[in-house]
Amino acid sequence: MLSRSFLSELDGDKEWLKSEYSRATLETKIVHLGFGAFHRAHQAVYTDLANQAADPSWGIFGINLFRKGPLTESFLAQDNQAILLEKGAQKTTKRLVRSFTGAMNIDDKGVPAALDKLCEPQVAIVSLTVTEKGYCLTPDGHINRDHELIAEDLKHPSLPRSAIGIICAALKLRKALKLPAFSVMSCDNIPENGRKTKTAVLEYAELVDSELAAWIAQQVSFPSTMVDRIVPAMSDASFAEIEQLTGQRDEFGLISESFKQWVIEDQFCSGRPNWHLAGAMMVDDVLPYEEMKLRMLNGSHSFLAYVGSLCGHQYIYQCMQDPILKEMTLALMNYEQAASLSSQLEIDLDQYAALLIARFSNENIKHQTAQIAMDGSQKLPPRVIDSILTLMAKSDDDSTQAPQILLLLLAAWMHFIQGKHTKDFQLIDPEAKALAALLAVDDEQKCASLLGFKAVFSDEFVAHQALVQQVSHYYHAIDQQGIRAVLDGFVTSLRSPK
Repeated sequence: MLSRSFLSELDGDKEWLKSEYSRATLETKIVHLGFGAFHRAHQAVYTDLANQAADPSWGIFGINLFRKGPLTESFLAQDNQAILLEKGAQKTTKRLVRSFTGAMNIDDKGVPAALDKLCEPQVAIVSLTVTEKGYCLTPDGHINRDHELIAEDLKHPSLPRSAIGIICAALKLRKALKLPAFSVMSCDNIPENGRKTKTAVLEYAELVDSELAAWIAQQVSFPSTMVDRIVPAMSDASFAEIEQLTGQRDEFGLISESFKQWVIEDQFCSGRPNWHLAGAMMVDDVLPYEEMKLRMLNGSHSFLAYVGSLCGHQYIYQCMQDPILKEMTLALMNYEQAASLSSQLEIDLDQYAALLIARFSNENIKHQTAQIAMDGSQKLPPRVIDSILTLMAKSDDDSTQAPQILLLLLAAWMHFIQGKHTKDFQLIDPEAKALAALLAVDDEQKCASLLGFKAVFSDEFVAHQALVQQVSHYYHAIDQQGIRAVLDGFVTSLRSPK
């Protein structure tokens, strides 16, 4: 726990990055659903910097939907502040994040307390980092009425547990109280995250109260965002490192890379912080930037997560120390993912790819391949399948233009979820039961069984027989030759004259 005396001693300490505005001016104008590591190392930092630049009134109150145990008192005991170590390849910077007004776990304080916070008159933005599965959407992008949380929320809409249900319940209360609406801002790695959040909220609201749905459609804004910062999962060693460098044990402390990026559609119905003064890019349309990041960074991360895991690598930086994986990752970015992106992007994609390789190579960031590999059924469609289908749409010849490294990635995922690469494997995925059922067949049938998994292999994908055949080819090649032999063959092909 950070002591009050330690916090007061940081004033004027040049070894720390610390904003200087009076926190007495903070009001809870932002409520964030998903008080996790990424939000605290990204949006909270931008808001802290924006408060320092102008109008230091934008405080954030964090709410966890499902984590258990007391949170409010323990965070308050350190004055709702936390340490962040920002680690570059050559330098580590100590930062104190000061933009929070408090936090709570719903399991501890209850849904009514969360709704009370969301209905405070000054709340202008509700933001989210609840991962892809937290939006409770079907594969075709509509609210999933059969989702366990949504089905339960529809029975008890005044005591919801899903993020979508909580937002709608709060907006219904604000409407009844004649309070202004708040903006709903997704900060998850989902293409067009604002549009998809709007769809989820409006379709759920329509099921609960059609008048509410009409009011939300008229009053609430749903800006899309693109967020980027590598924030590894914390470990005992990570907390020990913070304590060693700062002399403080901080259970809310985090470690991130030094790089950060945020692109935001400037569409807010009740105002926003001066994030542009903190380095955020405010744009009219964030989609080209979302696709760039999702495909080139997150898609490459997924490649390293699955292929790297099969190769025995625990961390991303170790994958970058593997010459073949490094070469293939750069080829994936330059020859496949970059080619799938919008021509509207005014960014040098070769330079962007080189920057990503440098970030992935940072030995100070212990980003686990297993962490990135979680929830593959949700991540692969926007990171991989969309890229493949975009490239196929640009091509007249399925056999020659199919993006080979992306197809290898899918085959590697199919092997990864079987867990043969490591002991005590547990698949962490919202579709784990469905995948286990598909794998409950003889070994020679597993590939064909998984290719019938519609959440990843959509009808549009399987309509291209060349894609299905090539994924099957790589799956069996990994099975028969091993991942290393397959990668060696790939690199030989990449290096051969075209």
